[in-house]
Amino acid sequence: MKIKVQYAMVMNLDKCIGCHTCSIPCKNVWTSREGAEYMWFNNVETKPGIGYPGKWENQQIYRGGWTVKGNRLKLAAGGRIHKAMNIFHNPDLPVIDDYYEPWDYDYDRLIKSPPKNHQPTVRSHSCLTGEPMDPAWGPNWEDDLAGLSETGAGDVNFNRLEIDTYLKFKNLFMFWLPRLCEHCLNPACVASCPSGALYKRDEDGIVLVDQERCRGWRYCVSGCPYKKVYFNWKQGRAEKCIFCYPRIEAGLPTLCAHSCVGRIRYVGVLLYDADRILEAAAVPRDKDVYPAHLDILMDPNDPETIQAAKAQGIASNVLSAARRSPVYSLIRQWRLALPLHPEYRTLPMVWYIPPLSPVSRQVADTSEIPAAIDQMRIPVTYLANLLSAGDQEPVRLALGRLAALRHYMRLRRVEKQTDTQVLDPVGLSAQDADQIYQLLALAPLAKRFVIPTAPVDDPAVFTRQGRCGLGEAF
Repeated sequence: MKIKVQYAMVMNLDKCIGCHTCSIPCKNVWTSREGAEYMWFNNVETKPGIGYPGKWENQQIYRGGWTVKGNRLKLAAGGRIHKAMNIFHNPDLPVIDDYYEPWDYDYDRLIKSPPKNHQPTVRSHSCLTGEPMDPAWGPNWEDDLAGLSETGAGDVNFNRLEIDTYLKFKNLFMFWLPRLCEHCLNPACVASCPSGALYKRDEDGIVLVDQERCRGWRYCVSGCPYKKVYFNWKQGRAEKCIFCYPRIEAGLPTLCAHSCVGRIRYVGVLLYDADRILEAAAVPRDKDVYPAHLDILMDPNDPETIQAAKAQGIASNVLSAARRSPVYSLIRQWRLALPLHPEYRTLPMVWYIPPLSPVSRQVADTSEIPAAIDQMRIPVTYLANLLSAGDQEPVRLALGRLAALRHYMRLRRVEKQTDTQVLDPVGLSAQDADQIYQLLALAPLAKRFVIPTAPVDDPAVFTRQGRCGLGEAF
């Protein structure tokens, strides 16, 4: 047993309002340079839709992630020998039009325009060529379903659903999906890099790019099934989300999490058994990856786990943070959060609480809650394709618990009654309900972000922080 520490994030999609406030500080700090105009380490896309870059979930096009052939786990796009033999030709790469051609405006022309009878106007121009252009695609072009009628058919999450039914106005549904690098336990980008430039930090599992070793082969871009590794066309190197590790080492949350006005994000540490990663990623059936993923996460309150972790050198403040981790409770204890597309077999560490959508009629009896899940506006099948490899049971459990919690708390707060019968069918106690309610509805910043600082006896922490940044390295 090899116990490792991993930072993880949980996002409650029930509370995301699609304001993009999370994306703005990330963009301003990390990707506001030449060559990085089209990059959004954190983006928010509308579902249904094909997202950013377009059709990133369709691995028939991009061949990202892992697959099982026979009993062996292999990169879907081929191993290192295959890549070495075809290193100057990678047909699986997204092109700039799949992301979008970044554009800007000459604001000086507006600000410095002399008084005249008509208001001044400016045309958009390409950040790549400087030529005038008409924007035709963007990082959330489908915002508020504006493009669904054109792109909906390309959304792979409609698998086993009649998409024409959901394009009718009365059946439309939508929600927002914030995305960032998953900092996977089994990252395909790291395994795909011919130069060995991508690596997973030993102390906290954050996946980074060594800018000095990167040679710009871009196999990490195609290998990542979530398309969260980018190529800087100016510098000729790969870049990606760094989970704001300089802030994390100081005990501060990531910029996207800290700035979220909907308070949908939770950040904490998990303990996992690194010796069982291959076992979890290589299970034969796609729908078995999620339960296998859960099994390698270790209970931070187990005395044997604590003793073994201390013996392996994990700091006491990290173990203390693991015991108070909100993400462990949401992922493992209550099973409310699910991984994004676990069938890619990268074992992602950004998890999502599925959204509760309106039901078509009022639920009068608590026994009707399981049936009401099927009457929600967002189809369970769609959420299962997105979050549990098509297996509906984990989604039904999470939605059932959220619905039961909502009914239980409404009785307590509005009607001044306590009825735990609604909690029994979904396996929750009254204490669980109170804790979930406190965490999802009322938790202050200190409860949502439980982040241990880097060990104070590490004299090289500031040297390491400066060595892998994206600014001075260039």
